[in-house]
Amino acid sequence: MSFQAYLDNIEDKTGLTPRQFLDLAHERGLDVPGTKAGAIIEWLATDYGLGRGHAMSLVHVIQSGSKISSKHVDSGTAHSDPSDELWLEGKATNPAHLSAG
Repeated sequence: MSFQAYLDNIEDKTGLTPRQFLDLAHERGLDVPGTKAGAIIEWLATDYGLGRGHAMSLVHVIQSGSKISSKHVDSGTAHSDPSDELWLEGKATNPAHLSAG
């Protein structure tokens, strides 16, 4: 599953976009440097029922932003993403989804 697919699945499960999770993490002070991934994972599991894999994708976004390593971009593997930039505004507005539909 690609990184973007993880984020899209989280939106399907919770009804919240990655951008909304960034805002919620900020409100809770979970976006400050030095915050441990475990604290974010625990919050996402408790409040949203997210498992570790999905939570870790949001940990990356919360701690590092929307840019991902180019290692898996167009790699042809199961984890391949088309871009090194994640779409955080929600599936309905993602240009990649719009052009595919």
